[in-house]
Amino acid sequence: MIVPTPVTRVHAATLAALHEAAFDPSDVWPEDAIATQLAQPGVFGLAVAADGFVLARVAADEAEILTLAVAPWSRRRGIGSQLMRAAMTQAAVNGAAHLFLEVASDNLAGLALYDSLGFSRVGLRKRYYALGGDALVLRADLRAATPAAAR
Repeated sequence: MIVPTPVTRVHAATLAALHEAAFDPSDVWPEDAIATQLAQPGVFGLAVAADGFVLARVAADEAEILTLAVAPWSRRRGIGSQLMRAAMTQAAVNGAAHLFLEVASDNLAGLALYDSLGFSRVGLRKRYYALGGDALVLRADLRAATPAAAR
C-alpha cells in the first residue's frame, strides 16, 4: 500500500517539478505559487515520493482540492487514488463534511478516478482553464467516504 506523507513549503521545489511533469505548460504552478499555497491557513499537502502530490484546503466544514499531480511515469499505479483517499481522510479529520474539486471536462482518467471515489457532478465552469477548456465541479460527501474512526 502507498502511504502519502505530509509536505510543507520546504518541499515546494520538488512539488513544482512534479507539477511541471504532470501538466500542460499553461497549467503549471511554479515553486513560489506552491510555497504560497502551503503557507495559507487550512492548506495541507500530501505526497508520494517522486510520484505525485495533492494540495487541499479546508475552510469551515468544506474542503477543496487545489491540485492533484501524478507524474506521467507513475500513472496507472494507484498513486492518484491513494493521494485522494488520504486527502479525503485528512480533510474529514480537519472538520470538512464535503470536498470539492474541478476537473477538465475531457479528462476521462480523472473523471473515472473521482467517480470511483464517490464524487458527483454539481457544476460547470465554462472556459475555466488557460487554453479555454471547461471544468466540471465535483463534490464528495466526506461523512460517507471516510471511516468513522478517521473523523
